Amino acid sequence: MKRIKLFVCLFLFLGVCHSYSQKTNFELTSPNGELKVSINLGDKIYYSISAGNEILTTKNHLGLFLKNENLGINPKLTNSKTGKVNEVLKPAIPLKFSAVPNSYNYLLLNFKGNYSVEFRAFDEGIAYRFITSKKGEIEVLNEEFAVNFPTDYLVHLQQTGSFKTSSEEEYSHINSSEWNASAKMSTLPILVDSKKTYKILISESDLSDYPGMFLKGTGNGAVSTFPKTPLDFGPDGDRSLKILKEADYIAKTSGTRNFPWRYFVITKNDKQLIENTMTLKLAPKSELKDVSWIKPGQASWEWWNGATPYGPDVNFVSGYNLNTYKYYIDFASKFGIKYIIMDEGWAKSTTDPYSPNPDVDVHELIRYGKEKNVGIVLWLTWLTVDKNMELFKTFKDWGIAGVKIDFMDRSDQVMVNYYEKVVKEAAKNQIFVDFHGAFKPSGLEYKYPNLISYEGVRGMEQMGGCKPDNSLYFPYMRNAVGPMDYTPGAMISMQPEVYRSERPNSASIGTRAYQMALFVVFESGLQMLADNPTLYYKEKECTEFITSVPTTWDETVALEAKTGQYAIVAKRKGTKWFIGGITNNAEKERTFKLNLNFLKSGKSYKVTSFEDGINANYQAMDYRKKNFEANSNAVIEVKMTRNGGWAAVLEEI
Repeated sequence: MKRIKLFVCLFLFLGVCHSYSQKTNFELTSPNGELKVSINLGDKIYYSISAGNEILTTKNHLGLFLKNENLGINPKLTNSKTGKVNEVLKPAIPLKFSAVPNSYNYLLLNFKGNYSVEFRAFDEGIAYRFITSKKGEIEVLNEEFAVNFPTDYLVHLQQTGSFKTSSEEEYSHINSSEWNASAKMSTLPILVDSKKTYKILISESDLSDYPGMFLKGTGNGAVSTFPKTPLDFGPDGDRSLKILKEADYIAKTSGTRNFPWRYFVITKNDKQLIENTMTLKLAPKSELKDVSWIKPGQASWEWWNGATPYGPDVNFVSGYNLNTYKYYIDFASKFGIKYIIMDEGWAKSTTDPYSPNPDVDVHELIRYGKEKNVGIVLWLTWLTVDKNMELFKTFKDWGIAGVKIDFMDRSDQVMVNYYEKVVKEAAKNQIFVDFHGAFKPSGLEYKYPNLISYEGVRGMEQMGGCKPDNSLYFPYMRNAVGPMDYTPGAMISMQPEVYRSERPNSASIGTRAYQMALFVVFESGLQMLADNPTLYYKEKECTEFITSVPTTWDETVALEAKTGQYAIVAKRKGTKWFIGGITNNAEKERTFKLNLNFLKSGKSYKVTSFEDGINANYQAMDYRKKNFEANSNAVIEVKMTRNGGWAAVLEEI
């Protein structure tokens, strides 16, 4: 009898193994059933993505090529596991929501060779990653992310001719058939328009000890490409290094690890691109137990306006000196701005972070700032920080609140590891970090929440090169993957055909109302006031509004959205709501009817709004301030001229 039972068990076991070896097709659907990923195991791991009745990508494939083996080629399935997760995430720095429901279905495919591929299906998108369980270190020669479009799609790209990039290129908008092997590659994220119903945002999360991914066009889709790991460097000025030698691998890393998530946000409503939180949902959990010391906020910044306050109350020679910075601190204190940023010039040299410029006297400014409840943020080159990692302890002893680190301009494995090393060391000393000259957010900001912003955007530093026609893609692309240091707040506004600008009289393209709305629409844990305190004093009512706008939010509701053309977003902090609207260089004024049904029912609100003035079409600084009452039943009319905007605060009465 025992022999019969043993035989039956063995038979069943072999049957199960046989079924796994024979099973080649899997399907995973989103919790609401709208999205589906179909996986086929053949000579490669293939997958297709569909939404509703529309096939969005077909016969995509993936692979991880190691020094001595290729994972994903002729895969041998050993077993699989499915499941679902329902949880609520509460990010330490809530840029969109203070609580984020996170529900997904997952499929884990385990293969012979000690590796797995995990797929997740969310209502808003699909993601996958490699997982390996190998001894010691492995060398990754390449990773293949290949996606194929069934027809000619429209792709929005930030194209670059080199892996060395600050990710500040202007967006390109081309058909996928034109984006072929001879065209420039693109940074992430990219936005793909099926020209039918859906848009697809492609990016990555949980990037650690691994290079950032770039994409090259194939004429009918895209394929990944990565910078090789640098091995040897040479000098290249005070803020960079030349790569003299590269490895033949893209990463040398632990053999047991999770690799970065590759994700697709999929939506038929552009509003969902603005509201999506996919980078967060796929990011690692915070390494910091205590985050109470991390204080996001606004900062007055001197570089864009040339550090030249003027007027009857400026009885000193302005510039990068003690009196000027005290003036910035006084301004920040008066309007409740948390920080001032001291850019290049606070130290004697860019290579020595320990010897302040005697004309500036950083220590006196730290003392004075504490007296006025204003923190100090210091600018540094990445190279100086890399050579002086102990500076964070020194800065803590000095009383510095944060650092702005610039000119990384790379995303190879060495540089990705540098980012993590910096924020980890800064966190030990309770210092927050803003990365300038940076790649896009990829999850590190959730692992170490003291990383409160990144640049990696064509922002207002580009002066006339920063146009609303380009910036109207940011809510749908760059800000859709994480915080963005764009540096808004210009008080001199111009329409493009009359634009003239040079420091110290820096100006922006777009109307005054557009600039004010940016503080609501754009997301950053450290939000700049880029212009001269003198102008902010002169434009007091605009300044009072700007400085009342939070940098973290409890709730985000996209009200009107069309990629590249306009975005109107409502955001709540506590009981207050703010609304920001921006539009591109449209031929005609745009008019919207906004339904305020997101407001608390039964409550009345005092609304203070700023809108484009009657002459803003030509004189971009023309605006009108209005006050009125509204409730959740109200529908209000919003008008925006070309390159215009609309901004408002709604307070419970």
